[in-house]
Amino acid sequence: MDILKDFTNQTIKLKPDYEGEVVATLVSSKFNLGTRTSVLYLHGYVDYFFQAHVAEKFNAQGFDFYALDLRKYGRSLLPHQHPNYCRDISEYFEEITIAIRQIHESGSGKLFLMGHSTGGLIASNYMNFGQEKNLIKGLILNSPFFDFYQNNLQKTLVYLAAKVIASIFPYAKVNGALPTAYAKSLHKDFHGEWDYNLDWKPITGFPTYFAWLLAIRSAHQKLANSNIKVPVLVMYSSASSNLSKFSEEAMVKDIVLDVTDIKRIGAKLGAQVTLLEIENAQHDIFLSSKNVREKAFNEMFAWLNKLESKMD
Repeated sequence: MDILKDFTNQTIKLKPDYEGEVVATLVSSKFNLGTRTSVLYLHGYVDYFFQAHVAEKFNAQGFDFYALDLRKYGRSLLPHQHPNYCRDISEYFEEITIAIRQIHESGSGKLFLMGHSTGGLIASNYMNFGQEKNLIKGLILNSPFFDFYQNNLQKTLVYLAAKVIASIFPYAKVNGALPTAYAKSLHKDFHGEWDYNLDWKPITGFPTYFAWLLAIRSAHQKLANSNIKVPVLVMYSSASSNLSKFSEEAMVKDIVLDVTDIKRIGAKLGAQVTLLEIENAQHDIFLSSKNVREKAFNEMFAWLNKLESKMD
């Protein structure tokens, strides 16, 4: 069930892949004017676009807002597909390119790309290798997934195991690989304030496929030589905590990623990077407590407005 109001959904038919038919979904705010600077949002892993309040903020600040439910996520997940599965994150470039072209042609021509977590990793790679990266004026990253929250030994062992297993069994998976503490910190039925479709974003997550782990590892490595040409805003929490069970720390820290990784890698994405720490933010900064997310909105729009003034 789609809980969003004041939005339209456009199904984008894509080229069939190794699982068959593929679609993506472009979500558009009904308050878009079609004549303003636009923002295209990419969601994270075990995720889809449901953050209506983010779109409302952008519209109120004079921007048109769009979001993609990428293939095999949310509104785009088809019955024959493995949820959230990919073998290379460049698979998502097709729908991103189509959406960028469509928004660019119908709007003012100014377009920003925004990504949260895995969406931030995908967006960063797109801005290095994507077909229409030159149509993007700036990149906004909300807790981008630049490295696994593990030590070097753990990362090496997981990578070696994944490489062997995925080469033999492409759909081999681990159930319950993601802790539930983060999801419980968000959803209104537990400790959070947000309502969303639990079929599309389950509390227990979806299975984590070894092939997906390899795809993410490859995407991380490609950013070692990142050379994004446009201004980049990298936002992250003031602290991380590696929790397996819910506690109050989950409400004021990033319990999914290590913020030191975000800062270290984010600073090297390009020549025009702004690092922005948001005190007491959760992993999805715009799902944090109201005072925290309002501060993040204010800081982000200050950056955007300053950038836009230079373009005029």
